[in-house]
Amino acid sequence: MILDLSDDTVLHELWTVQRLAYAVEAELIGFDGIPPLHESLDELRACGETFLGLYDEEGLAGAVSYRLDGSTVDIHRLVVHPRAHRRGIASRLLDALPDGPQVVSTGTKNEPALALYRGRGFVETGTREVGPGVSLTDLAKP
Repeated sequence: MILDLSDDTVLHELWTVQRLAYAVEAELIGFDGIPPLHESLDELRACGETFLGLYDEEGLAGAVSYRLDGSTVDIHRLVVHPRAHRRGIASRLLDALPDGPQVVSTGTKNEPALALYRGRGFVETGTREVGPGVSLTDLAKP
């Protein structure tokens, strides 16, 4: 389901899940400078990405955001509430993305995310340093 960020309730749910999810990633990679971790509600609302969300009995369980670059789906965020880990939420969200080639980046030390993407046919296309001792791995899926 497409998330309507003009709805304050939806926006706050997404912001909360995003902060919880990126706090887990920050712990995994040893870096708390992940930009969405420090994003305000207004910055999130204005980001210009399309968000798809998945709800369970407790509320928003996860979300994925993307922008289209021609026919390429540029995945910007994939967040899952910690209470919903290991339930296939991330895979279901990725399945809901538009058809076409996909690109994504994640922390090089974020092994759970790398395993998810590799298992879905993504291949590494490079790494780039984003801070002292912190790098991102870029991946693509044709």
